[in-house]
Amino acid sequence: MLVEAANNNDAPVERSPAMRIFIFKSEARPDLHAFAAELDASRLPKQFRPWHAVGAIAPDRDPPHELSREVIEQAIRTQGFQLWRMSKKN
Repeated sequence: MLVEAANNNDAPVERSPAMRIFIFKSEARPDLHAFAAELDASRLPKQFRPWHAVGAIAPDRDPPHELSREVIEQAIRTQGFQLWRMSKKN
């Protein structure tokens, strides 16, 4: 568990270790992707099934497209997943 000082009183604050994040692509909506902590895609929105795993992000690696790992992990902890869309190329 990582510990870092919070504010000026040097009280340690515990932070969760980074998680392995799986990347999925929706077959129903090819521009729609998702991040999740489980490989089985069971927590991803059913209306966009089937979901196919297309990759994984190791705990020590950054997510693609300069997306924030902190935001992704928070969404996974609270919602079970994080959706994102690829923009159309012109």
